[in-house]
Amino acid sequence: MPHRCLVFLLLGTVVFTGQDLPKFKADSDLVLIPVSVTDHSNRFILGLRPQDFQILEDGVAQKIASLSGEDTPLSVGLLYDRSGSMGDKRQTARQAVTQFLKTMNTPDEAFLVDFADDAEVAQGFTTRTEELDLKLAFLQPGGLTALLDAVHLGLREMKSSRNPRKALLIVSDGGDNHSQYTAKEIQELVREADVQIYAMGVFEPSLSLGLSNEEVSGPRLLAEIAEQTGGRAFSATEAGDLPGVATRIGIELRNQYVLAYQPINQQKDGKYRRVEVRVNPQPGLPPLKAHWRLGYYAPQ
Repeated sequence: MPHRCLVFLLLGTVVFTGQDLPKFKADSDLVLIPVSVTDHSNRFILGLRPQDFQILEDGVAQKIASLSGEDTPLSVGLLYDRSGSMGDKRQTARQAVTQFLKTMNTPDEAFLVDFADDAEVAQGFTTRTEELDLKLAFLQPGGLTALLDAVHLGLREMKSSRNPRKALLIVSDGGDNHSQYTAKEIQELVREADVQIYAMGVFEPSLSLGLSNEEVSGPRLLAEIAEQTGGRAFSATEAGDLPGVATRIGIELRNQYVLAYQPINQQKDGKYRRVEVRVNPQPGLPPLKAHWRLGYYAPQ
């Protein structure tokens, strides 16, 4: 199975279709693809050149117009699970968010969505991380888990972001059991969005007795959603591992290349274009893994 968990971004606009679901369309000639590259020990590899990469769109090789290794500003949405099952993990989950916020830079911005029986914006976009910490301190656990509704709300909130790179970070311990939106709707939505999604949580499949199918399948659902967007889902074996996972995600977002290319296929047909990134390591380097978004929708 190819290594497909990584990054991609398109400059574009958001319009609405169907049930008020945002649909992302590219309106720029250049496709921008942030890419993370790691070795077999998951160490980030920097210093690669344009000739070390190959990009294919629908199986056709594309010419790389530029390569940037700069750490560009981020807009981040934190989706925080405060359902009843998070009660004994509350403190560790908050510590994980705090650790992630420490990786943010001055130009970055973030917002907070908390979810249980429903999802709501607890804190709009801010550059002051202490405001997010304060909101987290007053969240009380209780209720069911409207995780999919939280993803939908997070993507809507991201419309007001000011930075070109966007990411959602989900902190949860289980699957959805109280959303209005279905998994199929959300999977299609994130496929069309220009937002990376990362997820982290403590999942215990061996203790699935009495849980709903949605709760049992939660880790798989998060992994599928994250992969579609070029992010990743991390499953911690213990709650105490969450802060370390949060730091890892923050570091990954800071160690990405941005590849740009002008698609050979210039048809404005609105169809989905599959993207593949290959890394050809320089002599002396071990085999490398690349992570990127799986594709984008062409303009109409």
